[in-house]
Amino acid sequence: MSPVKLLPGALSEITASVTETRALTKADRYGLMAAVLDESLEKEELRAIDRLLYSIRRGRVRLVDEI
Repeated sequence: MSPVKLLPGALSEITASVTETRALTKADRYGLMAAVLDESLEKEELRAIDRLLYSIRRGRVRLVDEI
């Protein structure tokens, strides 16, 4: 089984997209899953993921079924 790898720049792209649309797509969620499984993330990248998850919990970002 091949390891899940995050594409370079994907996390900042997801963050920018969510900030603009206030929606997290299925593709974004898979990207976040890959990011969480990547053990080489910087602290700032982990904080960005935490901020996204916090925004979802607070209702500021909605989950959509679009890809």
